[in-house]
Amino acid sequence: MSISEIDTILFTEEQISNRVREIAAQVSKDYSGEELVVVGVLKGSFIFMADLIRYIEVPLVVDFVTLSSYGDGHQSSGVVRVISNLREDIKNKHVLLVEDIVDTGLTLSLSGLSEYISAKEAKSVRVCTLLDKPSRRKVDVSLDYVGFEVPDKFIVGYGLDSAGKFRNLPYIGCINNP
Repeated sequence: MSISEIDTILFTEEQISNRVREIAAQVSKDYSGEELVVVGVLKGSFIFMADLIRYIEVPLVVDFVTLSSYGDGHQSSGVVRVISNLREDIKNKHVLLVEDIVDTGLTLSLSGLSEYISAKEAKSVRVCTLLDKPSRRKVDVSLDYVGFEVPDKFIVGYGLDSAGKFRNLPYIGCINNP
């Protein structure tokens, strides 16, 4: 795969940076006076989360969970698997889940991540996603912070991949034929 396969650039590096700062300011306001556990859903969220936490102005700790619903494909399998668990104790703590993209909603649904976090007795759980693709939603999910809404296309860049490629792009684009 090569960069020539990028059909359209949806969001530039500057647009992403500006939106990340706006989200961080809102998170900081919402959690003023509180401590936060920021949980990144790997692998796609790592770049977004790294940029986001640089601008959050409340005390926080970072953890990660690795889930999979895609494997190496381009369509969600519909089955969410927890590949690696949280290391932080989140009982009675405020948790901010950070996703790269929410499309079907299955990862966050009661059969996926939300159930996993709820079982750990968090004080509160909010969801922050860089990208929202509501046209693909199979399960209603609540999103507290959304960077951008995207069309029903295969999106790559800024942490999002196609079979492991394109994560390093500083912008977000669509692939011609994934």
